[in-house]
Amino acid sequence: MLIGKRISGRYKILEVIGGGGMANVYLAKDMILEREVAMKVLRFDFSNDDEFIKRFRREAQSATSLAHPNVVSIYDVGEEDGIYYIVMEYVDGQTLKQYIQQFAPIHPRKAVNIMVQIVSAIQHAHDNHIIHRDIKPHNILIDHHGNVKVTDFGIAMALSSTTITQTNSVLGSVHYLSPEQARGGLANNKSDIYSIGIVLFELLTGRLPFDGESAISIALKHLQSETPSPKRWNPDIPQSLENIILKATAKDSFHRYDSAEEMEKDLETAFDVSRISEPRFSIPEDFEATKAIPIITNEDIEQSKIEDTIVHSTIDNQKEEPKKNIKQNKKQAKKEKKPKKQKSKLAIFIITTFIILITASVAAFTIIPPMMLPKDIEVPDVSGETYEDAVDILYENGFEVGEPVLVSDEEIEEGYVIKTIPSASEITKEGATITIYESTGKEKVVLDDYVGKNIDRVKSILEIKGFTIDVKEESNEVENAGTILTQSPEIGVEVIPSEETIEFTVSSGPKLEKIENFVGKSKSQVDEYVSSNGFTSIESEEYSNDIPIGHLISQLPEVGTEVVPKDTTLQLVYSLGPEPEPPKKVEKTVEIPYEPEEEGQELVVKISIDDAENSISETYEEFKIIGPQTKRLEFIIAPDESAFYQITIDNKVVASETIPYPEE
Repeated sequence: MLIGKRISGRYKILEVIGGGGMANVYLAKDMILEREVAMKVLRFDFSNDDEFIKRFRREAQSATSLAHPNVVSIYDVGEEDGIYYIVMEYVDGQTLKQYIQQFAPIHPRKAVNIMVQIVSAIQHAHDNHIIHRDIKPHNILIDHHGNVKVTDFGIAMALSSTTITQTNSVLGSVHYLSPEQARGGLANNKSDIYSIGIVLFELLTGRLPFDGESAISIALKHLQSETPSPKRWNPDIPQSLENIILKATAKDSFHRYDSAEEMEKDLETAFDVSRISEPRFSIPEDFEATKAIPIITNEDIEQSKIEDTIVHSTIDNQKEEPKKNIKQNKKQAKKEKKPKKQKSKLAIFIITTFIILITASVAAFTIIPPMMLPKDIEVPDVSGETYEDAVDILYENGFEVGEPVLVSDEEIEEGYVIKTIPSASEITKEGATITIYESTGKEKVVLDDYVGKNIDRVKSILEIKGFTIDVKEESNEVENAGTILTQSPEIGVEVIPSEETIEFTVSSGPKLEKIENFVGKSKSQVDEYVSSNGFTSIESEEYSNDIPIGHLISQLPEVGTEVVPKDTTLQLVYSLGPEPEPPKKVEKTVEIPYEPEEEGQELVVKISIDDAENSISETYEEFKIIGPQTKRLEFIIAPDESAFYQITIDNKVVASETIPYPEE
């Protein structure tokens, strides 16, 4: 089971969206480019065939050279643990086969629009020396806007030298097989054109031109039977469009279109007034290849009579010879008469034989065929019957029954007939194959794995399909809000959308915590709340006349806000108590004495101050004097503190004093 598996660490397989005889197709997600892709995975029973794997790789890689709006783009080719895969563009739509089953017969103009896109894609492939070899509606995708994409180029070519015995796959392809492929010859660009013609036939009529109980019987019809007129089932088809089908599906590829481009030009002009009622396409007679029975003319008959007359005249002349010679020539005359009589009988026999052959030929072509042709009979209405009863009714009426087409239907129960192709009351030949459209009941959907996906997107998709959705939320510390945690029914269960309620448990994100009010609480109390709930915090302080020192003044986020603690940082402001009185500036004038040992001697004066801004250990000011001076000092004194100064001359303290904080 590949669902949920990640291939090459990049492509996560989401669900199965299709499959065939040699590969399964999955919807996957490219985890690097964040886009949906289609991933075709080779069936495991082919994964050990070295020759096939080699061709698969080579041809799949060659298909990457195709870049056309109507060709599915190939993004990647690879292998992991025996899983061989091709990653390609995902087309949100359906196969052309499903489209035909839903809407056939398609309006001629719509059919031409589809075919022009297909033919353009095939011509692009041919220009790149790639022959598709397996063109059929199953390998053509159409989106909701009518855009067509052709797929399966590389794989079809890799398959050309390998025999596949998947019965359904053979039957699915042989309906579109060219005569040269049916006889085991090599496919070429005109083989693709033949298959395109069959697809156009099916688009316009809703049926296939050749059908049968086995692949061999269908292949023989491709080889031996001319393509029937599609106007028999859809009279609205213009002659120009029928001619395109007849030319594209000519048995001899010599009479088909020389290129897909030539066919495209014919399609584009199919509705021109000059072409609507053009003569019906017919293949020129090949006189070299056809050898008819020779026709006996009057001249031939006259010539036979002349020869007969000559024979008898000779005999008569011999009888008129003298009697004397009779005895001598009697024996000789008898000998001569006998062969001449035999020659006359032979001429009569030849003439009679030719007349019989001509009569038989005329009868064979005019009288016998009508007697042997199947009768025209009306298709009975078996809609609403069980499939088994419908088969019995059709057999009783002289029809053959093909493989049923299984289609979901909102009204008709499972196992009952929706319709037939050809339709009820339609006149067709006795022994014709009738296709029954059998109801599978209301459309069933296989539930995907929605765990881990966003509920909004999943809900919208499922509601479009007709499901009822029930959502329950629960907190989750790991998954983001909106992420689906569980689902019921589980993945892989097949359900009817209109009758099913899908229950999802969805993450509401981590549990939310309401911010409590801690204003006025002590720092130890706040610290306990922060650590126990997983918050982080940023702290600051400021003065407050109302909040005691060390207690909380304010907090952010505000009280009552719901937050995820682990993702939230609290901003906390603590009190420093009442703001103290500011420092005061005190000025004092001091006298500096001059007492030199010698007159005129320079003395070095140092002043040191200890206050709110200065330290006594550092020199506040230093200068020289040659006489007494007066100095004005400034002190910054904090409340309940004092200042101090000291003056030294030549390292001797000459003055010092403590200055108190001034009272008001």
